[in-house]
Amino acid sequence: MTTSFKEPLFIVMMGAPGAGKGTQARLLCEALGIPQVSSGDIFRENLKNQTPLGLLARQYMDKGALVPDDVTINMVMDRLAQPDCAAGAVLDGFPRTLAQAAALDAALRERDLRVRLAPVLEVSDEAVINRLAGRRVCRNCQAMYHLEFNPPAGDPTRCDKCGGELYRRADDDPETVRNRLFVYYKQTAPLVGYYFAHGVLKPVDGDRPIEVVQADLRAAVAALA
Repeated sequence: MTTSFKEPLFIVMMGAPGAGKGTQARLLCEALGIPQVSSGDIFRENLKNQTPLGLLARQYMDKGALVPDDVTINMVMDRLAQPDCAAGAVLDGFPRTLAQAAALDAALRERDLRVRLAPVLEVSDEAVINRLAGRRVCRNCQAMYHLEFNPPAGDPTRCDKCGGELYRRADDDPETVRNRLFVYYKQTAPLVGYYFAHGVLKPVDGDRPIEVVQADLRAAVAALA
C-alpha cells in the first residue's frame, strides 16, 4: 500500500482467540510499514530487560496477581513512543478491557493522537474451536502450523524449519478454548460497543480466506486517507 495519512495511524485489532488477529495484523503492518505492537511481546521485553516497569510488573506476577492497568498502559505507551511508531502501529491483544481502552485513549490524547480504526474479526465459536484444535507449535523454534490450513510439508509431527517436535499447546485444547471464549465475551467483547460509539469500529467477516480478509482490512485503512 502506498496510501499516505495526515496523522499517525493507530489501529486496534480485535477478535476472539483464534480469529486470526495476529496473522492479519502482521500482514497489515507489512503493507503499511508500521509495527505490530503485541502486549505479550511488550511484557516479555520489559521482563527480559528488567526495566523499571518490568520489575514492577514482576512484583504482581510473582504473587499471581493481575498487573494493574496503569502499569500495562505505561508499558504500551513507552512502546508507542519509540521512533518506529512515529507513523502509527497496529495493536494486537491490547486493550482487553473497557478500562484499558479508556486509559489508552486518554494516554494517546495527551500526545494529540487517537485510535483511528478498530477492526473486529467476526468468526463463529465452532470455527474458533476447530482452528485452535488444529494448531501446532514447534517446541524448538516456536514456528506455527495448522493441520488443515498450514500443515508441515513433510512429517506432520515435525517442524519443516528445524525438525523439532510439533505439539498442541494446552490452551488450544477444545475445553480450554471454550473457557477462553467465555473470558473474551465477558471482558473483551464489550470493546466492540465502545469503539462503535467512538465511530471507529469496522466489523470484518473473519471466516474467509486470509487474503480476502486482508483485502477488506486494507480497504478500510485506505478509506481513512
